[in-house]
Amino acid sequence: MKMRRNLYFLLSLFLFTSCSKKKQNFVFILVDDLGWTDLGYSGSTFYETPNIDALSNHSIQFNNAYASCSVSSPSRASLMTGMHPARINITDWIPGDDPQDQKLLGPDDLNQLPLENKTIAEILKDDGYQTFFAGKWHLGGIGFYPNDQGFDYNFGGHHMGQPPGGYYSPYKNPMLDDGPKGEYLTDRLTNESIDFLSEVNDNPFFLYLNYYTVHTPIQACKRHLKKFEDKLEGYEKKESRIRIEGDGKTTLDQLNPAYASMIYALDENIGRLIEKLKDEGLYENTTIIFTSDNGGLTTLNSKYKSVGPTSVLPLRAGKGWLYEGGIRVPLLIKPSNYKDSNRVCTEPVIGHDFYPTMISMAGLEMDSILKIDGADLSDLIRNNRPLEREEIFWHYPHYHGSAWKPGAAIRQGGWKLIEFYETNTFELYHLLDDISEANNLASTYPLKSKELLNKLHNLQKSVNAKKAVPNPLFDKSE
Repeated sequence: MKMRRNLYFLLSLFLFTSCSKKKQNFVFILVDDLGWTDLGYSGSTFYETPNIDALSNHSIQFNNAYASCSVSSPSRASLMTGMHPARINITDWIPGDDPQDQKLLGPDDLNQLPLENKTIAEILKDDGYQTFFAGKWHLGGIGFYPNDQGFDYNFGGHHMGQPPGGYYSPYKNPMLDDGPKGEYLTDRLTNESIDFLSEVNDNPFFLYLNYYTVHTPIQACKRHLKKFEDKLEGYEKKESRIRIEGDGKTTLDQLNPAYASMIYALDENIGRLIEKLKDEGLYENTTIIFTSDNGGLTTLNSKYKSVGPTSVLPLRAGKGWLYEGGIRVPLLIKPSNYKDSNRVCTEPVIGHDFYPTMISMAGLEMDSILKIDGADLSDLIRNNRPLEREEIFWHYPHYHGSAWKPGAAIRQGGWKLIEFYETNTFELYHLLDDISEANNLASTYPLKSKELLNKLHNLQKSVNAKKAVPNPLFDKSE
């Protein structure tokens, strides 16, 4: 009898220990082209985001967060692998648009995420997680879809970087069945995510929700458009100012009702998703990460008649550029079982940090054979301990429709240097004093400029970064 009682005690202790060490879940929400100031909590007064603002009040707010690149595919590849885009050799959006009539030729890079790279979905799946993907993939075609890279479910992820049929059904998406006529894509992707949450039971899960919004085409959410058209009527100014940026033009005001309606629909759906997590008793044990793949679309080549739909002032330029407007992004992290109020973190972090961070937060050991460029943020998240990393850098050796020309950038503390390959020039800024990058200090601090330039080149070599090369057919007389 005593032996039986001891057996029951040990069994009860085992069950209690197992329950108390229940694996946490992950919900990762990636928004396409969302600007740093496109949200209420980050400064917007025209756009309205009550649900995201509420999330920010129960999250760590990172105000020096960066995408791994200023365009989509490289950033997404880094999120999946923890590697710098240059190491993966995905340095442009897929398939890219390298012109053949410019001074430089961008390097050849990959049009798909190689299957030999072990994604975060594969890591978590091997540990018993259910893995779910919905939305934009943009990391390769057939054979390289999310379901080929560790995801059990794939709703909408294929090779294209924008919704092929727009934001209303029929979607013309090979991985997403059409809904009822007039169904809005942002709603549909959330519906699929909510359906998944209804079925997870007690299994740990990784839900990776990649909204296509607010990427072009800018198609209003019709149920919210009038709200912002009416709001604009109350403004004295109805059209945005424009500022010239190189060969491009940058939008300086947030006054686009259609864009505002898309942001509002995004916020509405994030509210629905969080409510579902709470209803299912999953919210507390779930880490929620909310961010963007690059900066907001504010700057376009002046040859285009259209202008960018949003503004990210006080940041300079936008998507495509390595000024802050193109790479600084909103980031909220609500850790599992987080009891504190919102905390503002000023530590510079970057997209390839999420991979080692999620592995650590899942209680897993990093495989020593993996080549990881990101830093584990878990101690920063749990204990607010600063990282030991000194620099982060970006490598974008391609031309872009925003009028960006090939170059690279590095940030070290408050210092930031940008190198421009066409002109063999560089610019130096101190972001703590000049977040708008208006005061080029390169001639004032030549030694600092040289130090950062050398460090940038060494970091590029460490990841085997491919460079732009002179175009032998370029007509110098033009």
